[in-house]
Amino acid sequence: MLTSASGLAPGRGRLAATAAVACLAALLASGCGSSASTSSAAASGAAASSVPAASASGSGMAGMDMGSSPAATSGASAGNIQAVPMQSLGTALWQGMKITADAMTPVPFLTYNGTSMQEVKPAKNTSFHLMVLLNDAQTNVVIPYASVWGTITENGKTVFDESLWPMISRYMGPHYGNDVSLPGPGTYHMTLLVSPPVSARHVEYQNVWLKPHTVSFTFHWQPAS
Repeated sequence: MLTSASGLAPGRGRLAATAAVACLAALLASGCGSSASTSSAAASGAAASSVPAASASGSGMAGMDMGSSPAATSGASAGNIQAVPMQSLGTALWQGMKITADAMTPVPFLTYNGTSMQEVKPAKNTSFHLMVLLNDAQTNVVIPYASVWGTITENGKTVFDESLWPMISRYMGPHYGNDVSLPGPGTYHMTLLVSPPVSARHVEYQNVWLKPHTVSFTFHWQPAS
């Protein structure tokens, strides 16, 4: 079970690393026929303050809107991973961009580089799958083409420091995610470095999201019994 609090914090530099995976897109198994399972969820955040994301419900594992896909239920216990109810770690606002960090049950996902596909399975010690959604705070439209780097610390010690995969999901659309392994229960501090969307823009976005920005959240992790 997770409880969370969130807020904005000054940035820390990881500019070079955030663009490293921009060319990769993760395809979930629901669109790939023979793959082991699908990873999908419905998530939403509030605006600048810490507000719990809307929980999803479906026929898949707890906290995940998996729809009615048979692959979803077959992958529920993949790797003997404990189910994690979908829960918000925090939300923040950056120049009209809503940044939402959620935790969910880790399930296999697929990476595709344009010519080949590779399955990524969660390790047995994976605590949860971290998902970050970027949306227009006014319209809730997804904002793609950015990059996100996540860092998690406990008492000043770094326990996670990796880029998040750009992903697509039938139920969520574009988002950013990666599996996270924490050493145990406790209070953790997470920073997300969000780099500007690299794309052509309509005029309403001409003066926003021009430099990388860091947001921070504090959350408590308690593995499910």
